[in-house]
Amino acid sequence: MSEFHFARLTPELILDALESQGIRVDSGLLPLNSYENRVYQLMDEDRKRYVVKFYRPERWSDEAILEEHAFTQQLLDAEVPVVAPLSFDGQTLLHAEGYRLAVFPSVGGRHLEVDNLDQLEWVGRFVGRLHMVSRKQAFAHRPTLDLESFGVQSVAYLKQAQMLPEGLSEPFFAVLDHLLAAVEQQWQSAAAPDLIRLHGDCHPGNILWREGDGPQFVDLDDARTGPAVQDLWMLLSGERSERIMQLELILEGYEQFVTFDNKELALIEPLRALRQIHYMAWLARRWQDPAFPQAFPWFNSNKYWEGQILACKEQLASLQEPPLSLQPWL
Repeated sequence: MSEFHFARLTPELILDALESQGIRVDSGLLPLNSYENRVYQLMDEDRKRYVVKFYRPERWSDEAILEEHAFTQQLLDAEVPVVAPLSFDGQTLLHAEGYRLAVFPSVGGRHLEVDNLDQLEWVGRFVGRLHMVSRKQAFAHRPTLDLESFGVQSVAYLKQAQMLPEGLSEPFFAVLDHLLAAVEQQWQSAAAPDLIRLHGDCHPGNILWREGDGPQFVDLDDARTGPAVQDLWMLLSGERSERIMQLELILEGYEQFVTFDNKELALIEPLRALRQIHYMAWLARRWQDPAFPQAFPWFNSNKYWEGQILACKEQLASLQEPPLSLQPWL
């Protein structure tokens, strides 16, 4: 999969795929900020705006993609503001020249302002509604966010990829092994949380703010099973006191619809560390895709790996601090 790229995905193929579904493009194809897949915004002859996503081959099975689509539609049916794929003759997953694709309505909006407390409380209410729906059934074909897939496998891939300069390899993997061991210790000692269907990548860039309408959730491509706190912690930023205040506001809205288990707060820093490790391995796995060296020219440089050594040390220190609590701590 690391060697696959989208070289055959030409504008002609994209236009033909859309026209086969009755969408005649009357604009250019505007690439959107997506590297895992290829995503384009367009306008048709009736001035309707769409977004088309071409899925990276071999990443998801058809069943997993359809499960994401079904989950998104369940949320939309429950009036949770998500962007769901359009159906063509009853099908949301389309095929063209060996590629799989889906077409979405294009929605406008601004990115969520993480320092706007009113917006955070509003988002909290809708994440609560999202989780109220997600608890009604389980995924059968999508993975679980766990220590093995995000941590152990990611570290193993980085070691076998041999991408680090010789002088940095030993100190990097020394601190990375310490970080993974600390995550494993905390992960196993934490109270086992309920595992539910998640948005999976619920950061501010995947939440559009529409004046008068509130938040609109986009891009459930990383939907998976995991603890509820995974859809909350990426909304927090700033100093510890700021994050506690933000968390209180988010949960005030969230718990209008579903109860949050405060013991999951102990998973925030382990989850942050797993995301950090997984992100490095993701870049390494995709480095043979020509889009990645262009989009991430700083990756695989001495400066990058030196920065990651420091970042891992800082995250290791964060794991030693008491977890966030809704009660003041000294």
